[in-house]
Amino acid sequence: MLKDNRTALYSAGGVLLLFVILVLANFILGAFKQRIDLTEGKIYTLSEGTRRVISKLESPVKIRLYFSQSDATVPLALKAFGRRVEDMLGEFRQISGGKIIIEKFDPQPDSDAEDSAALDGVEAQVTAAGDRFYLGLSVSQLDHKFALPVLTLDRERLLEYDLTRAISRTTTAKKPVIGVMTPMPVFGTGGYPMMGMPPQEQWVFISELKRDYDVKQVELDVEKIPDDIGALLVINPRGITESTQYAVDQFVLRGGRLIALLDAYAYFDRMPGVRGPEGGTSSTLDRLLKGWGLGFDATKIVSDMQFISGFGTRSMPTLLALSGSAFNHDDVTTNGLGFMLFPFAGAFSGTPTAGLKETVLLQSSTFAKLTDSSAAMTQGDAAVKDFKPSGKAYPIAVRLTGKFKTAFPDGPPARPKTTSDKDTPKPVKTNADTAAPSPHLSASRDENAVVLIGDSDFLNDAASVTVQQVFGQRIVVPQNGNLAFGQALVEQVAGDASLISLRTRATASRPLTVIREMEARAQQRYVGKIKELEESLAQAQGKLEALQKQKAPGQTAILSTAQQAELESFRAKAVKTRRELKEVRKELRADSEALELWTKVANIALMPILIALAGLIFGFARKSRRVAR
Repeated sequence: MLKDNRTALYSAGGVLLLFVILVLANFILGAFKQRIDLTEGKIYTLSEGTRRVISKLESPVKIRLYFSQSDATVPLALKAFGRRVEDMLGEFRQISGGKIIIEKFDPQPDSDAEDSAALDGVEAQVTAAGDRFYLGLSVSQLDHKFALPVLTLDRERLLEYDLTRAISRTTTAKKPVIGVMTPMPVFGTGGYPMMGMPPQEQWVFISELKRDYDVKQVELDVEKIPDDIGALLVINPRGITESTQYAVDQFVLRGGRLIALLDAYAYFDRMPGVRGPEGGTSSTLDRLLKGWGLGFDATKIVSDMQFISGFGTRSMPTLLALSGSAFNHDDVTTNGLGFMLFPFAGAFSGTPTAGLKETVLLQSSTFAKLTDSSAAMTQGDAAVKDFKPSGKAYPIAVRLTGKFKTAFPDGPPARPKTTSDKDTPKPVKTNADTAAPSPHLSASRDENAVVLIGDSDFLNDAASVTVQQVFGQRIVVPQNGNLAFGQALVEQVAGDASLISLRTRATASRPLTVIREMEARAQQRYVGKIKELEESLAQAQGKLEALQKQKAPGQTAILSTAQQAELESFRAKAVKTRRELKEVRKELRADSEALELWTKVANIALMPILIALAGLIFGFARKSRRVAR
């Protein structure tokens, strides 16, 4: 008996000791807030680019999240998305070491939180049922503020990028400087009346850049890119010299980032003195591309039967209407663009040199081939007859990342001499003239990025936007994703270098099959009620018309007793149907929330229950063996 009591005492003491150890271990390990991300796509692991941006914070950044989480009218999918936003903000706060402060608000109608949201630039969203809710945030540091007015499910893959970009934009003291090098009138012109060329407005793309950046025009014959320029945008550089290419080369090696829009047939590039509706000029950066291991044939354009534009006699396989598989959905600049229009684009070829990595951003389909640029405007049967695709997808836009080497290993190219140089007296050198020139760089010290696009027309107003005059105001409406793509590229290369390495994230949305079936059944009932209501309305109107025809001659338009009864009957049916619709929504919400609750219970309690059962089974088995002895 004493032995049994002692065994029970030891067993109870062991269980109590184990409990104390587990509590202490949970308390100690909880202080470190570490977890292992076992999800598909690493949806809870922040990119290295995000970590680098946050590690540079010198003073606290405040993020104010506005989320209508207590509003019962917010759909369950949006509530789940809102919780994932909160989780990601928690990850940001954790790795910041206290530099990121999170404030959460639950805006209700006519509340202080709703007024605060308006002041912070966060806008209300509307559900399909017409209910208003908030899901957005603002990022601030001292006097700088940047708002994400709305957070939507369709941009969940870009959520980390949007948050990191907002922090980077907020912590930037002054506007980044963007250089634009082009012979085209992107800044607008006064026109050339004597040559029949009217004035041209500044491109909308340039106007949009000037809102967020300090945009400077760089001449096409420059021998050095100014040091204050952080990113250079080269648009259709026809006639560019080797000296200017060398300047661009050294700019990249110094750490400057480059976006080059080359072209095999620049439709909108009209040269002075050349009459006609289109230009058709071409451009390339042959020395630079060769040094990077790539090629661009400025005499060939992509012709694609899958992304063809127009119908019948106006069909043009060279006017590319890009969508779907043409985009790299894993890149932040091309994810979610929807549709783009690329007129007469060229293609890139070759393999990048050692140390460089190529990422294809846009490409043709495999039902494509390369066509001579002289046939760019061919339409209809002449363009599609005997079309033989190559079976190869052609890269239209690529990004090179890594450590670049110079395309001019022998140093700067010799300046071409002119006949007038012999007769021109040499100027007397001053101290400024004798200053040491910039040293020749043979390789970049750090990793950099260069974006190459085989078309320049896609950013022209005629291909990207519709400009309207409404009550004297100039209203710009995007036609496609062209403008968004150009802005995303500039935003990525002009901001913190770490933004370039950010990836899109796998979506955390994993709807359960049972929930989908429940929603489908409810949707069928919902549609059935709408149809029933419409049929009731049609029947009532038909009866009203029939009763109206039975009026005696000279009778006024006042409803008769029968008509009034019919109208009241219809109203009663409508009220009853609306009440049933509310019940359908209530039942759907109740079933979905119950399923969600039991799923959480299973996820939380299942493993402890299994461990407890295993322990009990093990204990009984051990006791049975002891009794058997």
